[in-house]
Amino acid sequence: MSKKLIIGMFGFGVVGQGLYDIIKTKKLNLEIKKFVIKNADKKRSLPAELFTTDADVILNDPEINTVVELIDDAEAAFEFTKRALTTGKNVVSANKKMIATHLEELAQIQQEHGTSLLYEGAVCGSIPIIRNLEEYYDNELLHSVSGIFNGSSNYILSKIFNEGQSYGDALKKAQELGFAETNPILDVGGYDPKYKLAIVASHAYGIYVDPEKILNLGINNLGDDDVRYAREKNFKIKLVPLAKEINNNKVVLYVLPKFISKDNILYNVENENNGVLVKAAFADEQFFFGKGAGGHPTGSAVLSDIAALRYDYRYEYKKHLDAEQVQYSTDYELNVYLRYSDEEFVNKLNFNSISERFYGEGFKYVIGKINLQEIIDKRDLINQPGTFIAEVV
Repeated sequence: MSKKLIIGMFGFGVVGQGLYDIIKTKKLNLEIKKFVIKNADKKRSLPAELFTTDADVILNDPEINTVVELIDDAEAAFEFTKRALTTGKNVVSANKKMIATHLEELAQIQQEHGTSLLYEGAVCGSIPIIRNLEEYYDNELLHSVSGIFNGSSNYILSKIFNEGQSYGDALKKAQELGFAETNPILDVGGYDPKYKLAIVASHAYGIYVDPEKILNLGINNLGDDDVRYAREKNFKIKLVPLAKEINNNKVVLYVLPKFISKDNILYNVENENNGVLVKAAFADEQFFFGKGAGGHPTGSAVLSDIAALRYDYRYEYKKHLDAEQVQYSTDYELNVYLRYSDEEFVNKLNFNSISERFYGEGFKYVIGKINLQEIIDKRDLINQPGTFIAEVV
C-alpha cells in the first residue's frame, strides 16, 4: 500500500502550475500543504494562505515528508535540497544545474540519511530517460547516449531550416513563446544540455563529472553561410550532447552543433521536442522521443517521481558500484567544420589534419580533424563572433 505524501513545494512557475494542474485531475494519496515563493505580491490562482516566502515553514515542518523543488536559483535549490534530505524528507527536483553540479555530494547524503532524491523532470522533459538508464540498462554495456536535450535551441534550428527564418527572428519567436529566456545563452550556448548530459553520464556510465570540465559550444554564432553550406550538403544542424565510451574504459562528453543527415533519426526531431538515442551492446539502438519543454510535459515527469516516492523508490546508482575503472577523458579526435574570418585564426589551432578548405567572398571554412582537448583549450578563441564550429560525421 502506498504511503501518503505531504508535500512542500518550492516555486510556483510554469512547471509548478503545470504539476498542480495534473495533480488536480488525479486521485492520488498526496496533499500539497505549502508553497514557498519569491514574490509575495504576485497574484496567484490559489488561496493566499497556501503561500509563504519563508523556506523554514516547509523545511522545519515535521508533517511534510516530501519536498518538490522547482526554482531557477541553483545554489538556493541546493541548500533547500540538502537540508531536506538530511532531515529525513525526500526530494523531487527539476533543477538540472543544481543536480549536475552537486550530484556526487547529493548521492552521498541520500546514502547517509536513507532519503531519496528523484529528478526525472530535470532531463528532457517528459522523456523517462533516467529511470530507463537506472532500471532497463542497469546491466547493459552502453556504447553511447546522445540526442537533442534542449527544446529552445531545437525550436530555433527548426524555424531556420524548415521555414527559412533568420537566427535572430527564430530566437525572438522562441522568446515570445516562452521556450527561450530573455538571456538565452543557457540554451543556445549549450549550457542547459551540458548539465543534462552530466546527469545522464552518471546513470549511464557511473561517473561524476564536474559540468565545468565538459565542453559546450552552441548555436549562438550560427550564420547564414553555415545554414547555406548545410543545405547544399542536404544536412540540418542540430545541437547534440554526446556521452560515448571509447577505448580502455574511457568516456568522452561534449556538446557541439552537428551536421545531421536524413538517415539520422535526430533529423526529424523538430521544434521543442527532444530525442534521446541510446546505442547499446546487446539492446542495439533505441530511441526515446517526446516534449522537452513546457509546464505539463515536465510536470508529468515530476509527478511520476512523486508517485514513485509513495512506494519508497530511490535511485541505486548501480553503475557507480562497478565503475571504478571508467574514467572521463578529453583525448578524442573530432572531425569538424570551422567557419572563420581571420586567416591567422586557423594557424592558432592545432588541427591533426585538414581535408577541405574554402575561401570565398566573406566566407571561409576548413574541415579537419582536431582533438577535443584542443577545442577545450581554445574554446574562448573559437567562441568569438565571426566563427562557428560544428561536428561533421
